[in-house]
Amino acid sequence: MVGFKPTDLPPTAAVKFFGAGTAACFADLITFPLDTAKVRLQIQGESKAALGSEVAKYRGVFGTITTMVRTEGARSLYNGLVAGLQRQMSFASVRIGLYDSMKQFYTRGSESAGIVTRLMAGCTTGAMAVAFAQPTDVVKVRFQAQVRQADGVKRYNGTMDAYRTIARDEGVRGLWKGCMPNITRNAIVNCSELVTYDIIKELILNYHLMTDTLPCHFTAAFGAGFCTTIVASPVDVVKTRFMNSSAGQYSSALNCALTMITKEGPAAFYKGFVPSFLRLGSWNIVMFVSYEQIKRSLTKLQHSWEAPF
Repeated sequence: MVGFKPTDLPPTAAVKFFGAGTAACFADLITFPLDTAKVRLQIQGESKAALGSEVAKYRGVFGTITTMVRTEGARSLYNGLVAGLQRQMSFASVRIGLYDSMKQFYTRGSESAGIVTRLMAGCTTGAMAVAFAQPTDVVKVRFQAQVRQADGVKRYNGTMDAYRTIARDEGVRGLWKGCMPNITRNAIVNCSELVTYDIIKELILNYHLMTDTLPCHFTAAFGAGFCTTIVASPVDVVKTRFMNSSAGQYSSALNCALTMITKEGPAAFYKGFVPSFLRLGSWNIVMFVSYEQIKRSLTKLQHSWEAPF
């Protein structure tokens, strides 16, 4: 990331890797209910044959949250949190923590990177992260989409049970369900999120609009969240529906997208847009602000340990 002055101590790759995962977990803890509401809105309109029960009607992000609390209890807002934190610790560490290292790889060690190099770095780390952490994303989405039935029956009894059940019923490949649309989505998200943040922050600092402090990080993160939501929302909806689908419901992610557009129209690709923006905007703000502070704190701590007595 841009912003460190020559006199600042540059963070190591290990600091960025650990700092990104930690900051992402912190952001997930705060914004998880918004993400759960987004998933419920995105899957609304699918076949209602699942579980043989009436599907709850959700209206808007806060209406969805209110309905879930009333019908399923407040804990339902954090369904899949454990898998979500597992996902962020492994996923964000790769896609965000290795972003600067990948930029240097493509520029052969140079600190100056153009837009094409940044896009390539974002696509690469995004794809790497999905290939590594896809099972955690599948389990997280399944939990968030799960509606508690009147008889108390749930689709999965816990995080580890979900991993085992999916692997047993759908094969190990089931844990990587939706991997290709997720790679597409996260290549887009990573490019939109990291590159936009990088560019906005660089412009703010170059034009001396702000110093490299919290207001600058907040502004760049907000802009990154808004741009990412607009670009990534259609792929995100397809990914969510496909990963949550029962066996045989869709033959592929493309079939899922075609089914959506024929049965629900183009607007279906932007279902849950408001909670997506609320979630991505707030997630980006918390994550990037935390990440910048964690990087600096860990770097200072690391160098203090290495300093001679």
